[in-house]
Amino acid sequence: MHETGLDKTTIAILGAGLIGCSWAALFQHHGATVRLWDPNAKARASAHSRMARPLQHLAELDGQPAHHPTRGQLQICTELAQALEGADLVQENAPESVPLKHALFAQIEALAPAHTIFASSTSALTWSDLAPGMAQPNRLITAHPYNPPHLVPLVEIYGPDPALVARASAIYAHAGRVPVGMKKDATGHIANRLAAALWREAVHIVAEGIADVGAVDAALKHGPGLRWSVLGAHMAYHLGGGAGGMAGYLAHLGPSQERRWASLGTPSLTPETCAALIEGVAQAADGRSIDELEQARDRALIAALKARQSA
Repeated sequence: MHETGLDKTTIAILGAGLIGCSWAALFQHHGATVRLWDPNAKARASAHSRMARPLQHLAELDGQPAHHPTRGQLQICTELAQALEGADLVQENAPESVPLKHALFAQIEALAPAHTIFASSTSALTWSDLAPGMAQPNRLITAHPYNPPHLVPLVEIYGPDPALVARASAIYAHAGRVPVGMKKDATGHIANRLAAALWREAVHIVAEGIADVGAVDAALKHGPGLRWSVLGAHMAYHLGGGAGGMAGYLAHLGPSQERRWASLGTPSLTPETCAALIEGVAQAADGRSIDELEQARDRALIAALKARQSA
């Protein structure tokens, strides 16, 4: 890998879906040689067009014209062996099926060079789910991105080999990502566990009639969500303790925090609760399609990233 970028790095992207195309655009933008493979011919044929928007986003973030030529090279591969040739890192994006991923990693192990890092984008599965059956499980890491990977910098990494994790982290960092290491394997990694805990209470608030979907999302977006974009949960409470910091917060406001924890709900997704969530989201969407909502989200993410860069 080149010291100043990914121009000497070859990345194999396995799976040309939403996540795979986003990864491919990111690595190509940052100078890597990208080999994209999918067993589905239609997915391979449409990959170029589906990468166009992510590439435009990345060019905009770098202050380049929308159609600025990318530094890296892209090759759409019809055969898995072709995609794996010379790969420094394999970014696997197959469906969340343990048998399917086991079969795919068996093929990868048989075909990939000895130095290749095997990285799974899995969100629902863990390293311990994926490693059984591998001849060299230490070559595997989970590298979970946050959607969309080309815009959201987080990559959550777990693997048993610290040197391999360090090599992978360097590659992701050269692609402008923020690799966050995990000390142990956990379902949902870090961010999805936090997001699930938050959404559980958001659903409880709706189910209990405390507020509707639109009010919950507005409160989050215009309150803690704004603060969380620049501070993590622990640091936010550290500042909440004033001059005493975290120690002061825990001493003076810890009991009130425990009372809030005790009042949090454990909702069930009953038909009535699901109906309230679906109706509430439909009202908030106000007729906008999924594509229109995604475009609005991406514009806001780009603006937020630019603001963070300038700050």
